[in-house]
Amino acid sequence: MAHINFIKVHGSQNDFFLIDEAKNNLTDWQDTARAKLARRICNREEALGGADGILFVSPSSNSASIGRMRVFNADGSEASMCGNGLRTVARYLLEEYDLQEATIETMKAVLQVSKAEEIGVGIPTYQVEISPVLFAPETLPLNWDAAQMVDEVVPDFDADLHFSAVAVPNPHLITFVNQKVLDSDKQVKLATYLNGENPYFTDGVNVSFVKELAEDTIYVRTFERGVGFTNACGTAMSASSLMKKLLHNDKLETPVHVYNNGGRVKVTASKDQAGGLHLQLIGNATFVYDGVLAVTDTAINLIKKRDTNEQANYQAMVEEVQAFLQKNK
Repeated sequence: MAHINFIKVHGSQNDFFLIDEAKNNLTDWQDTARAKLARRICNREEALGGADGILFVSPSSNSASIGRMRVFNADGSEASMCGNGLRTVARYLLEEYDLQEATIETMKAVLQVSKAEEIGVGIPTYQVEISPVLFAPETLPLNWDAAQMVDEVVPDFDADLHFSAVAVPNPHLITFVNQKVLDSDKQVKLATYLNGENPYFTDGVNVSFVKELAEDTIYVRTFERGVGFTNACGTAMSASSLMKKLLHNDKLETPVHVYNNGGRVKVTASKDQAGGLHLQLIGNATFVYDGVLAVTDTAINLIKKRDTNEQANYQAMVEEVQAFLQKNK
């Protein structure tokens, strides 16, 4: 029987089990074992209550970074990036090393992370880099004849809506809509189609419907590839904020306030000397509880649990967010 220490965490209520591979002697695990554990403990119908995925933290392959993050979705697939998850991993590693900022290795990039000003009273808040930002269809991958898909009507998707596709590096399809479209079944139908067998996104795609609430404020709802509808998706909120800036010619560095069903975050952008775009996602990194799992081939049992009492402060902010969204319908 294996015992696994973990922390139940969330960023914008996009929730995960965070597992330190080194401390749990799991660094020699095969990916099939990681995927199997994700499918078992992330099931919402199981006793643990499930999660959107597992964040596996391990030593970095480069000496400059303080650790590495890998993300396994609830269905066992691996995501190349998770902005909400990275904030919680940033907190975990920065607290472990008693640092204010550092870099963390992810599947496709080494990213800057730092402690940030609280987004709400008593809410631990962290800023993480979201990059690279790529529009070329082959980076998503997307079967599309043009050099990019930006603000395009695609009849196979919808007769009226305009779509943009970007990888950050997870693939995202984004459209700006009104409340009537949000209340319809268009998003679930389109996302289900594009995450099944289809001629466009052969590996699936995260589908976000975005509503503008004010000049610097948006609401984002995302159907995540490998998960379904979640309270929030960090890379989707980042990509949606970028598309708002680009389509409206907004100043990149001006913060976009992003509301979601799980709370709110802030996103800024910048451009490097080579013209490459970089995004900064700022939001909570909440540790709900820590515990120990007893894992066998046939059963998983929670044998220890300690609440952190952090969720109450976050829930107070969520109630404010829900009231704001209801008022702006």
